[in-house]
Amino acid sequence: MKPISRPLLYAGLIALLVLLSGLSLISGKVWVPFSAWTQPDIDPRWAIVFELRLPRTLLGIAVGAALGLSGAVLQGYTRNPLADPGVLGVSAMAALGAVLTLYYGLTAVAPWALPVAAISGALIGVAILMLLSGSASSLVTFVLAGAILNILSSAGVSLALSLAPNPWAVNEIVDWLMGSLADRSFEEVKMATPFILAGCGLLLTTGRALDALTLGETGARSLGVSMPVTRWSIALGVGLAAGASVAVTGVIGFVGLVTPHLLRPLVGARPGALLVPSILGGAVIVLAGDVLVRLTPAAGEVKLGVAMAALGAPFFLMLLLRLRRTIA
Repeated sequence: MKPISRPLLYAGLIALLVLLSGLSLISGKVWVPFSAWTQPDIDPRWAIVFELRLPRTLLGIAVGAALGLSGAVLQGYTRNPLADPGVLGVSAMAALGAVLTLYYGLTAVAPWALPVAAISGALIGVAILMLLSGSASSLVTFVLAGAILNILSSAGVSLALSLAPNPWAVNEIVDWLMGSLADRSFEEVKMATPFILAGCGLLLTTGRALDALTLGETGARSLGVSMPVTRWSIALGVGLAAGASVAVTGVIGFVGLVTPHLLRPLVGARPGALLVPSILGGAVIVLAGDVLVRLTPAAGEVKLGVAMAALGAPFFLMLLLRLRRTIA
């Protein structure tokens, strides 16, 4: 497929995002037409739109943008198509940090403890990933390092579940781990947005370095790129963006993996050119998934994290089969 012009791509993605945002405000168990939006004193459905669905939509855009951009940067930095905060264990480490606050009941006395613990877990995860994979990172070392983080965090979460002090704590942890945008308020939006903006801002500064890294680390250094600065900018940026996202929604996987792959044929092979489209593409994918789970004909709402995993796993399998054919 030939790359298309940037203005056309941005216009298409923004139009899709606006369309899905409107659909997100309208759709659900109760459909709210546009006529109810301007009549707060007459139509009680106005509260559904502005008190429930508006923060949910804003959070979906922010989380999708953060995960899409994190995946594009990690794939560009590692030069492998399997990199993603979920696959490499960063989201799992953020989840472990958040689960520990739920286990000890810290969120009841200090609501800020959960996002702080999730972001700290994500930062520790990225730092361990960088240290384990080493400076000469390859596909194998990165995937192995990510597997170690996933196993470590899964063991920690399982231990917390098995030793949970009461059934309510178990239900709270399990419900949160499945990932969802349901019942989120403006408090979660205000809590996560500053960290997501800071993380995305840091990641956007790495575009030139990612382009230079297509020549290898030696080539990038000859072009004046500082590898330590790049490495730690990515670590801090992914930790803030992915950690804040996990803190308010739970684990929503595969967005960072799928988004760059869908957009790469449209922007070409240059990693730096993929960053801004991945912000818009990630937001589109999360909003589309959230609208779909609301329209699922079931007694309760399907968790967004479960739905994204069900859609992402076949994509991951297809990617592995394509890689195997390429290597053969």
